[in-house]
Parts: sequence; structure tokens; C-alpha cells
Amino acid sequence: MRLRNIYIQWLCKTGRAVDIWSNGGYPGEALSNLCSNAFVYDGVHCNSMEGFLQSLKYDERAKQLQICQMKGRNAKKATKESWKPDQGVYWNGREIDRHSEAFRELVTGAYRAMFEQNERFHDALMMSRGKRLYHTRGKRNPFETILTEQEFCGMLTAIRDGADRAKFGDGALNQCSRRNCPFRRWC
Repeated sequence: MRLRNIYIQWLCKTGRAVDIWSNGGYPGEALSNLCSNAFVYDGVHCNSMEGFLQSLKYDERAKQLQICQMKGRNAKKATKESWKPDQGVYWNGREIDRHSEAFRELVTGAYRAMFEQNERFHDALMMSRGKRLYHTRGKRNPFETILTEQEFCGMLTAIRDGADRAKFGDGALNQCSRRNCPFRRWC
């Protein structure tokens, strides 16, 4: 594991990768679930992705809404472990298997909503074009975490690359088309 982290650090320093974490440099810190990237998903206002993810561990709707309102670190403190034995999570009064396609669609939908609605998150993700995404502080066992490093980085990569393909076609190198985007340069 340590050798892997050294390799990832080297990739980051040479501009080939981004390690996503809250105390890292840009764009990784802006992509962190702990970052206060507000968005609305399924009619629910979320102040961070961490709030959304932690809310899935609660079956009571009122508690979910309360946790969705929390920003990163406060939401992380609201975690509970009782979901782990049966691997069930909840959204809108419905229990969902943590390992199901329904879970992947739910979480991917939340990330897409954040990408479409939150300028900081959008710009940071698009700034990572051409780079591999890592989350070395994340867990890798899906039975121990709400979202593994592979799932997290895979979703972000798919959203980023899908946005480019939708706008510019396959294989196109491009620049951000937003007029005031601070990253109006070739990526």
C-alpha cells in the first residue's frame, strides 16, 4: 500500500493524476466529499456530498434531511455503523442494497446533480481532464465504506469523460466553453 501511495504522489507531482482529499491541493480538495459543494437531488437540498452519503445510513426521513443539510466534516461525524451488517441503505423511505445497481444509480445521480449545479465542483472535475483520479485516503472494501475509492473515482471519471463526449465527441481535446471559466485553456 505504501509503494502505491508513493507512485500516486509521483503521478500527481508530474501532472498525470489527482489525489482527491479535503486537505490536498486544487482540484482534489474541491472534489472531496467533505467540500461544501451544495446541490439539490431528488428535491432534497444537500450542503455536501458527505451529507448525502451519510444520510443514506439512516432510515428515518427527517434524520436524512437533517444530515443532508450538514457540511462535510459535521456530516462525517454523523456516521453510524449499524448499516454494515445487512449492507442496507435508505433513500426516500426505501431500503436499497449497498451492492445493487439501484445504489449505483442513486449515488451516480447525486454526483451528476452536483456536477450540473455546482460551479466549483464542475470546474474542478473538468480541470482534472486527462488525469487519473485517486482517493488514497478512501477505503477499498465495499463492506466497510459507503463508497470505495474505485467506485468514487470511477463515477467522477465517467461523469467528466461523458461531459466531454457529449459536448465535443469522442477523442476531442478541448477547453472549457464557459465564458468566465478560469480554466479556459487546453487540457
